[in-house]
Amino acid sequence: MTTVGRRGASTPRELTRVGDRLSFVYLERCAVHRDSNAITAEDADGVTHIPSATIGTLLLGPGTRVTHQAMVLLGDSGAGVAWVGEHGVRYYAGGRALTRSSGLIEAQATAWANRRTRLEVARAMYRLRFPGEDTAGRTRQDLLGMEGRRLKECYKRESLRTGVPWRRREYHRADFSAGDAPNQAVTAAAQCMYGVSHSVVAALGCSPGLGFVHSGHERSFVMDVADFYKTEIAIPAAFDAAVEGTDDIAARTRRMLRDRINRTGLLDRCVRDIKDLLGYDGTRDTTQADGTSSDRVTLQSDGDALVEGGRNYGDEIIW
Repeated sequence: MTTVGRRGASTPRELTRVGDRLSFVYLERCAVHRDSNAITAEDADGVTHIPSATIGTLLLGPGTRVTHQAMVLLGDSGAGVAWVGEHGVRYYAGGRALTRSSGLIEAQATAWANRRTRLEVARAMYRLRFPGEDTAGRTRQDLLGMEGRRLKECYKRESLRTGVPWRRREYHRADFSAGDAPNQAVTAAAQCMYGVSHSVVAALGCSPGLGFVHSGHERSFVMDVADFYKTEIAIPAAFDAAVEGTDDIAARTRRMLRDRINRTGLLDRCVRDIKDLLGYDGTRDTTQADGTSSDRVTLQSDGDALVEGGRNYGDEIIW
């Protein structure tokens, strides 16, 4: 009898591009299993099947149990996994997604390791977030001031658009319900955006910790990427959710944010934005002409030359 444990891993040809996947799926109080190439969520109401290759990030909330084979499948399909708090508003841990090329992380590390290029990327990030702003020659303090003013304008604009009163941004780490409706929604939206951006960063093989605006945290780059779309997508979705008050506001925010992400093709856009910001031309990608991928390991030689791995060069001269 064939068992799940004897099934082969999904091939690159079968995998869905990260830009074509659902943004995230949130589960709580259920058991997560594997059935062939689908993830199943079982609770008192029955069993739901979720094709693993269509998931960007699986958010596991309180009361979830996940099997080893389910995690194997998620890893094989390149899906991100994050363990989160109730309503998905706290991040606890994450599973790394599948990646085959080191090209992007090398480009990221090269740009990050030099102070000048690190600041250049930070300026480019602010231009991406706030079109029309002139960031040339701006110091980091200038950039922070620009961000603060833009965020205040965004909160005020969304408050006027939706009629939801807004006083100031408040984040109560220990008590989600302590904030008013718009603050709860903004917090929920931010955590969801972190999960989405983390899945893209991991799927591309970038380092979550090498940030250009944020620093000192294991997910600094994740926060950088999530902020690209804060004023355009996350905050408007949060205020739309806050119109109906605080009841079930975290779930409403997730649904509204998910719909906006899927409608705008945000994941595909996020991939393009990261590559453009890091100046990556795809030369180290392992995707073939037929759309498949293969593992390619090279060895570093002199003069930045790369030679094929898996060979003994003891009797050869490499120029």
